This record gives sequence, C-alpha cells and structure tokens, in this order.
Amino acid sequence: MRNGRGRMAKRGTRHEETSALMRRVAGIRLLTVRLVNEQFAGDYHSSFKGQGIEFDEVRPYIPGDDVRAIDWNVTARTGMPHIKSFAEERELTVIFLVDVSGSQAFGSESRTKSELAALLTCLLAMAAVQNADKVGLINFSDRIEKVIPPRKGRTAVMRLVRDVLAAERDTRQGTDIAAALRYLNRIHKRRALVFLLSDFQDSDYADELRTTAQRHDLVALAIEDPRELELPNAGLVEVQDPESGELVLLDTASPRVRQHLAQAAAAEREELRQTLLRYGIDGEWFSTHDSDDATVHRLRRLFHRRERRGGRRRR
Repeated sequence: MRNGRGRMAKRGTRHEETSALMRRVAGIRLLTVRLVNEQFAGDYHSSFKGQGIEFDEVRPYIPGDDVRAIDWNVTARTGMPHIKSFAEERELTVIFLVDVSGSQAFGSESRTKSELAALLTCLLAMAAVQNADKVGLINFSDRIEKVIPPRKGRTAVMRLVRDVLAAERDTRQGTDIAAALRYLNRIHKRRALVFLLSDFQDSDYADELRTTAQRHDLVALAIEDPRELELPNAGLVEVQDPESGELVLLDTASPRVRQHLAQAAAAEREELRQTLLRYGIDGEWFSTHDSDDATVHRLRRLFHRRERRGGRRRR
C-alpha cells in the first residue's frame, strides 16, 4: 500500500507541475494576443524580408515595363512582346535558438530569464506565423536539449513556448553557445532567420557567431537581470552558480566588491556588443525587470533599425 500511495503521490506531483506549466503557457499566450497587434506584425513583415525573388509568371508587355525583362523565346513564339515577372520570396524559415541552461532560471523579481525568453519567442513566432512563416526551435544548454522542426500555425508557436518554459525544471546544466551554433549550421543548410536568445554567460563562441552570420540572418537577443549587473548592499550573501553548483560567499556590503562585479558585468556586455558589431549581427538587450510594453518597444526598435537598412543584412 505504501508503494501504491508513493506512486500516486509522484503522479500527482507530475500532474501539478504540468498544470502549472500549462497555466504559464496560457498566460503568455493571452499576453501575446494583446501585444501582437497589426502594427507589431506589420513592423516584423517590413523588417524581416524574404530570401530574394522568385519567378512569378510570363505576361504581355505593358508600356513602361523594364525591357530587360522581355522573354524573347515567348515573344518570338507568339509574335507579341512578353516579359518575365518576379515576386518576392516572402516565406521565411524562422529558428529560435534558445539557451535553457541553469542560469536562465534566475529572476530577481516577478519574471525569470526563461520566462522572458518564452515571451520573446511567443511574440516573434506569433508575428512570424501571421506572415505565413514557419517557426522551429532548438533548445540548448551544454548540449542540444530539444529540437522542433519548422512548422506553420499558432499550435506550433505554443509548443515552442511550452518547451522553453518546461526546460526551466532542470537548473544544473552549463552553456555551450558554440556547439549549439555548429549544430544549427549542420542541420539547416538553407538560409534561415535565426533568433539566438541567451544571457551569453559563456566564452569562446565568437568564431561560430561569425560563421552562422555568414550562412543565416542571425539576430542576437541578450537576456539579463539587473541583479547580475549590479548587486545591492545586502551584507554577507552566499550565492550559488546555477550551472556549476559552486557556492561563493560575497560581502556585498563592500563597495569594492560591488564595483568589481559591476565592472566585470559591464565589460562582458561591451565585449558582446563589439562582437556583434564586428560581424554585422543585429542585437538587442532585454531585462527581466522591463514591463511587457517596454519589451515590445525594444523589439520594435530592433525592427526599425533593420527596416532602415532595407530589411536584412547584406553580405
């Protein structure tokens, strides 16, 4: 009987965890429906162009058409001038490369970094499917955790959000951005729009960023929490690295300690900014303390920067 009750208790716990997860997914879905309006979706459409142009049809020549587009074979066969017309290849394949390592479970107020990553994924994926784009997901830590092939439709979006949030349960993995980028480049040969969502608490990934930016339209979305940038004066505090499990005792009452940590965080942030600039990669920073409207404002700021350049990086 004890074993039976134990199994039921375990199933009950799993059920409660699943119910809590689905409530979080539903909450993000409702929030996204409010935030993704026609203007947001329109900004996305203008900012992230298709991969080029494709042949549409051959039609009779109309005065004013570009004579360089004349199809001489059809013209000779029919005795009437015809031209080839082309249309933008609008459909995109959008891949969300999401860091689900242990540090993503951290949040000093109402939202963790993984919840912010899920919100950003949902906002962008919802705008993508409204523009008939396909969305896929690669969750990674120090290994590939989950792969969802690109699909269309809102059901695909909510599956992405669910899997980003579900990964938060395991909080002891490290981060290997370079390995995740290599995996992406190996399985996606055709050019895609790639959103890399991470707190970038890793090293030695710059070369893979450059390689990926040459093969795909890569956009870096850096997720941070203010307490990682500047510690408050809270006396002696024992902190644990969520990825390694290492415990460290910090004297946050010391101005020198707080200043040293703030300078180190600022230096890492600036190094990432310079790396993205060097390789022509679009980037934006998002904070767990931002309001929902502020998060959307940052995304639209990214959209507008790209739109001013014609919708995508030219290489």
